[in-house]
Amino acid sequence: MKVLRIPSDALVPLEKLTSYLLVPREWDDKSKFLAQAGFKGEDVMSRPLYQRVALNLDLPEQGLKKGDVATLVDYVPGPEGGEPGCVLEVFNALGESIAVVAVRESEIEGLHAGEVLAVRPLAKAG
Repeated sequence: MKVLRIPSDALVPLEKLTSYLLVPREWDDKSKFLAQAGFKGEDVMSRPLYQRVALNLDLPEQGLKKGDVATLVDYVPGPEGGEPGCVLEVFNALGESIAVVAVRESEIEGLHAGEVLAVRPLAKAG
């Protein structure tokens, strides 16, 4: 039997893990092999921590609006069978922390080079 040794410092791009290696397939399925080592597709979060993200919904209780920028600080498991969540820290224009909120992973989106940040007054909860 031929044994393949992977160096301990080897890096696998996140996209290769999520789009190929951990996707179950009828033929040449690598996800079952990786599952034996404890890897599962739902364990791989789609964005690195401390990345800036945008809300894609309003959070009126916190005075936040769709498009507001926050920093992704943690992932939290969802309810059994449910969608995982994200913990975000929101800062004002001076860099002062104004809120820490938890949202579903689908309620955030990445920032893109073709977008411009804007400043607005903080909405009042009400």
